[in-house]
Amino acid sequence: MDLNKIYNENCLDTMARMPDNFVDLVVTSPPYNLGAKHHTGNNTFSAYDLYVDDMDESDYQYWQIKVLNEIYRILKPNGSLLYNHKNRIKNGVQISPYEWIFKSNLIVKQELTWFNGSQNFDKCRFYPMTERIYWLSKTKDTDFFNEIGQNDLIKDTAEGTDKEHKRAFPVQLCRRFILCFPNSKLVYDPFMGSGTTAVASIKEGRNYIGSEISSKYVEIAEKRISAEDSQLKLF
Repeated sequence: MDLNKIYNENCLDTMARMPDNFVDLVVTSPPYNLGAKHHTGNNTFSAYDLYVDDMDESDYQYWQIKVLNEIYRILKPNGSLLYNHKNRIKNGVQISPYEWIFKSNLIVKQELTWFNGSQNFDKCRFYPMTERIYWLSKTKDTDFFNEIGQNDLIKDTAEGTDKEHKRAFPVQLCRRFILCFPNSKLVYDPFMGSGTTAVASIKEGRNYIGSEISSKYVEIAEKRISAEDSQLKLF
């Protein structure tokens, strides 16, 4: 399998070609299944270009369990997954990612809170302004060192890419994680989106592999990667 490449396909297809114990670190943020439309602050957005993002909830959770279990297979024994998701409200009831995480083969090392300032101004509840990042692993013994002195509350503003990809987590957030896994030579993102994990990997001198089902976002990601490679050559 070629390194430093984004595969324009379903992540389950990409991982199916990976051998067991192949990847050091996975950093990702899957589609949240927010529905055909969602809103942040006072703005309403449509679902992703090719992502359905409006699956039956049981189907969505089953899919996420399949993805998590494939990540479990491809991770090295001391490998880790940083899985960005959120508590969602559907029909007035909160749905926690733990509902499917606990059904996967991965263990929970720690839960981090990301305060991203992405408000939802519904007067019927306290304004949700945080997401969760679950540090999941294959075994309890992981290749981790808190080199940057990071606590479990992260304050980074969410980033978009030319108003095309509105749910991207910031490069700095991804870099924080990579720095804390100093021996992770290969980073994988099964939902690469606009290329944040790839850019962060390049900045930290790591190899990456990505999967992204939308050709539109692959094009955006490749432009960002090309620009980052050009910057590195200048210095």
